[in-house]
Amino acid sequence: MSRQAQKRAAGAPLALYVILGLCLIPELALMGADKGLWGTSLWRNLVYQYGAFWPGLLDNWRANYPLQSLTMFLSYGFLHAGVWHFGLNMMTLFSLGTPLANDFGQGRFLALYAAAIFGGALGYALLGQGSQPMVGASGALFGLAAAFIRRDWRAAPEGKAVQALFLPILGLIALNVLMYWTMGGRLAWQTHLGGFIAGWMAAVFLAPPARSD
Repeated sequence: MSRQAQKRAAGAPLALYVILGLCLIPELALMGADKGLWGTSLWRNLVYQYGAFWPGLLDNWRANYPLQSLTMFLSYGFLHAGVWHFGLNMMTLFSLGTPLANDFGQGRFLALYAAAIFGGALGYALLGQGSQPMVGASGALFGLAAAFIRRDWRAAPEGKAVQALFLPILGLIALNVLMYWTMGGRLAWQTHLGGFIAGWMAAVFLAPPARSD
């Protein structure tokens, strides 16, 4: 069995469980507080105040702590809006992240993930309107999707490259349109776009060289 096949057979790498844990711990604490098992139902709003991405902090809002206007570019990606939001994002993380982490290596995969989180926040900062906070791992996940599409596009046989590139991108656009409609416009598509662009750019530098048979 080749080294590449052994990596695929090994299952989800440790890096994915690290990301899962960083998202799971705050969501478990907030779910318990929401249900009255501990703390107070105000915990979720309080955590959002300190960890969500707030566009106003880039303007003239007063931060809750020093450097919040910088740390929120990463912290928002480990908070979620509830169990369904969390669960869907984590399933997507393992679906996209397992083959990518096996291909990239765990260190480069984590660098890709961090770049996509930052790019998602930057997209929301540049294109978002209003003052609503933003949380969730979807910016990073769209970055993983970009790296996944780029990988398959580069590996596509001659004559199939255009199809391998544009069909998945059109699918992501359609998915965003559908979610935007079903969620009544409460979709941070700017984060998805920023994460996708950042993930693609990061993959250019982080992806391992193609192997020949």
